[in-house]
Amino acid sequence: MYPLKRNRRLRTNEAIRSLVRETIISPNDFLVPLFVVEGKGVKEEIASMPNYFRYSLDLLEKEVKELWSLGLKSVLLFVKVPDNLKDNKGTEAVNPKGLMQRAIQTVKNACPEMLVMTDVALDPYSSYGHDGIVEDGEIVNDDSVEVLTAMSVSHAEAGADFVAPSDMMDGRILGIREAFEDEGFVNMGIMSYSAKYASAFYGPFRDALDSAPGFGDKKTYQMDYANRFEALKETEMDIDEGADIVMVKPGLCYLDIVREIKNEVDVPVAVYQVSGEYAMVKAAAEKGWLDHDAVMMEQLVAMKRAGANIIASYFAKDAAKLLG
Repeated sequence: MYPLKRNRRLRTNEAIRSLVRETIISPNDFLVPLFVVEGKGVKEEIASMPNYFRYSLDLLEKEVKELWSLGLKSVLLFVKVPDNLKDNKGTEAVNPKGLMQRAIQTVKNACPEMLVMTDVALDPYSSYGHDGIVEDGEIVNDDSVEVLTAMSVSHAEAGADFVAPSDMMDGRILGIREAFEDEGFVNMGIMSYSAKYASAFYGPFRDALDSAPGFGDKKTYQMDYANRFEALKETEMDIDEGADIVMVKPGLCYLDIVREIKNEVDVPVAVYQVSGEYAMVKAAAEKGWLDHDAVMMEQLVAMKRAGANIIASYFAKDAAKLLG
């Protein structure tokens, strides 16, 4: 006897599949990472990230306007700092006329309603390529937090809406939140990279910013990818310290962590589909081994289905065009 309930009735055609679809993705879900460099008229393709670019400020303005026209309303800024401005103190990170500060102002002038988030970590500014200050071969925590805090205030002064500390130093969220309150930036948001794992998927990003560590690795501050419960502890601490949004990074291999955190917290959860994830899809598609757009959308929907409210992705522009 055939069953009274046939589940395939709800899969008969695209109309019914669309009507009952549980997870819907739109341009509103995306945070667009942007890489900024000095110069004029610069649009450099990143070799390990096909069809992704570094922009000088004049072309950043054009790119931001295009993103807005596609319905993409939030950007995350990263800067490639010239070698002569790098040191072990993060001096350039707090320069009010630094590249990051000018990039914030450029985006806000070009598109005032665009939400601007900024990367807060010392690796782009460090002569050692690490996310904090180095002393005797060790990345020291508390001195690094002081610089990260000053850096965050500098971004607020330049007009950013959110800072996004990606350094994984202990206590930096509390330091930043207290500094914002003290300086009158009570509406400044913090999106914390709460569960950032020491991953091999970051390689192309480090090419993009020339920020690979000059010695050792980042495993003394980024999380061990074998750990699950540690992510919950880190995230809960960041929320207690004043984070408004928490992030899991990388994305696809860590969707179990996204769901764990989503089930436990009452703040928005972001996920970062990182450069290595992007590069793999691009490379396989170029070989003709998979359908670029189909795999891209499947991965993005999987991240939202896992519980992410926000997806930081280098595919954001491609996806928005497809969704449009």
